[in-house]
Amino acid sequence: MLTSALAACASRGLEASSPVRNDKDITTASDETEASRRARLHMELAAGYFGRGQMTTALDEVKIALEADPTRGEAYNLRGLIYANLGDDRLAEDSFRRALQLNARDADTMQNFGYFLCQKKRYAEATAMFDQALADPQYREQSRTMLTKGVCQAFAGQLAESEVTLLRAYRLDPANPSTAVNLAEVLYRRGDYLRAREYINRVNAIPTLVGSQTLWLAARIEHRLGNRSGVQELGDQLRKRFPDSRETAAFEQGRFDE
Repeated sequence: MLTSALAACASRGLEASSPVRNDKDITTASDETEASRRARLHMELAAGYFGRGQMTTALDEVKIALEADPTRGEAYNLRGLIYANLGDDRLAEDSFRRALQLNARDADTMQNFGYFLCQKKRYAEATAMFDQALADPQYREQSRTMLTKGVCQAFAGQLAESEVTLLRAYRLDPANPSTAVNLAEVLYRRGDYLRAREYINRVNAIPTLVGSQTLWLAARIEHRLGNRSGVQELGDQLRKRFPDSRETAAFEQGRFDE
């Protein structure tokens, strides 16, 4: 899951009659040191390479950024994401922890570290990390972290808790199709097929959001509801639009309970 660094700043009024810079001035480009500027530029490059999946090149840029400014917490955050993608769990965890040592209130790092911990099935630690991020009232990505937390709870088999969390995420950001799909999946697994149908139909009603996974989930829900014509219609869409998908193969083989 890609993330963006967030920064919150509080502005204070400055007296127009005072031309002298003091400790309460707002930081501008003129205050940036050469080392800080170099670190920032290499971080921008690293983020670009990371977004394109060029992990080793992104790591090289992060290393240069940290050489210029070893106190740059977001560099360790990105370093953690890179090492996680490269499969080096030890260095990934070390990176996230070092980022939090530099800024113990960095909710973006908590989000990423929590997701990493969830992937390693360290569910209790992951939930604790998500909750720390969500406890920050200035954190602007509450819905994203609630979505991630809810998915992690589902992985852990905590379906009731997952439903509550995903509903909160949905209320915060009802336009996010990932939240609706995951909520529908959890409701399906809990046997609440009518509500599951409601959420997955909202996604499938938008042509650009329809995928083999959303059609397959809808087909499984209709199968549970005993709606044979609905199942057949969804199967026809799968065959027509995604003939080579794993979901179409599962439909053809009648593996509705997988």
